[in-house]
Amino acid sequence: MGKKIRWVGAGALAGMCAPEISRKAGQEMKQFEILHDAWLEVEDGRISAWGRMSDLPQDGVPTADLRGDWILPAFCDPHTHLVFAASRAGEFVDKINGLTYEEIARRGGGILNSAAALAETPEDALFDSAAKRLEEIMHTGTAAVEIKSGYGLETEAELKMLRVIRRLKEKSPMEIKATFLGAHAYPARYRNHHEAYLKELCAEMLPRIAAEGLADYIDVFCDTGFFSAAETEYILEAGARYGLKPKIHANELDYSGGIEAGVKYGAVSVDHLECTGPEQIEVLLHSNTMPTVLPGTAFFLGIENAPARKMIDAGLPLAMASDYNPGSCPSGSMPFITALACIKLKLLPEEALNAVTLNAAAAMEAGPGFGKIAIGMPAHFMSLKGINSIAEIPYFFSRNPVSGLYLKGKRVV
Repeated sequence: MGKKIRWVGAGALAGMCAPEISRKAGQEMKQFEILHDAWLEVEDGRISAWGRMSDLPQDGVPTADLRGDWILPAFCDPHTHLVFAASRAGEFVDKINGLTYEEIARRGGGILNSAAALAETPEDALFDSAAKRLEEIMHTGTAAVEIKSGYGLETEAELKMLRVIRRLKEKSPMEIKATFLGAHAYPARYRNHHEAYLKELCAEMLPRIAAEGLADYIDVFCDTGFFSAAETEYILEAGARYGLKPKIHANELDYSGGIEAGVKYGAVSVDHLECTGPEQIEVLLHSNTMPTVLPGTAFFLGIENAPARKMIDAGLPLAMASDYNPGSCPSGSMPFITALACIKLKLLPEEALNAVTLNAAAAMEAGPGFGKIAIGMPAHFMSLKGINSIAEIPYFFSRNPVSGLYLKGKRVV
């Protein structure tokens, strides 16, 4: 018999499902199982049993009292840019004064602003600031996170970002996936020479990234004013030669063809999706690509939300992510993303929680046990204080309810 412990006195245990379930779609997203007055048993880092307190075995297994806190699957955040050099608070004021995201970008702001700051920042400083952000999101319940490059836009700077992400993987207890996003914007010197930058990205950056094993995925910002659908496909084909699966920035600003390109090339996820209509939904219905919505970005930029309700009602699965970045969503709080899902996108609390746990894990291909409470799976869960129903998680939209975060049954926060 391995080492066992039982967490007892839980107000409720929620988010349980069969081990083989990896995503929920359509009406299934309304299912989020709850067992009140519960206990959870972990053996050798894996979930081995659960039940009601009235049925708690009296066999001498060590216990830890949760004192009414709820147990839920830990959050997964499948889309972030949390390695960056500086805030863009000045652009925040520009937006208040009426400038759009595209107008700021045309003035050399936006992504190019972040790239200029990152080029001047030493690797150790980037690592230290990103490690603090990881600690921050762990305290709000995130156990798995995807992190993109894309603020380098030059070979050495992109490699620097990806090496920082590798160091974070080595030092953090979290599950971390790395995505190469050299195609985040065209650098100023390539503004009128797109082919030259595509050549640098595919012939110089990709071979070096692959040689060092720095990335799990490749991403492209496929949208108006950034990379066209044809350019996106060119980059994805190059990434595939190095074994990098796609995760696509798609249809944030316009009907860009990014969704169609992502599905064509078997993308793990297509993300943003503010501009998504019936034709795009139909394309997604005939794929395994996970639609991933970033409501914090729409909230911060004041743009139209993705049609999440229509996607689910059409039978799609849906994931949610924070998009934590300095320009369009300077927050990695998944409790707040859950609240926005309900308040702005009109998802039920059950649907929202499936989107930020089970389906979010699928959107980043997180390891076994992430996003669910399942027998035999690694015990990745969080405890929540001061709630009496799952509806109170989004209802108290400014509150962080997380009292503990556990990875393989070990408390890390």
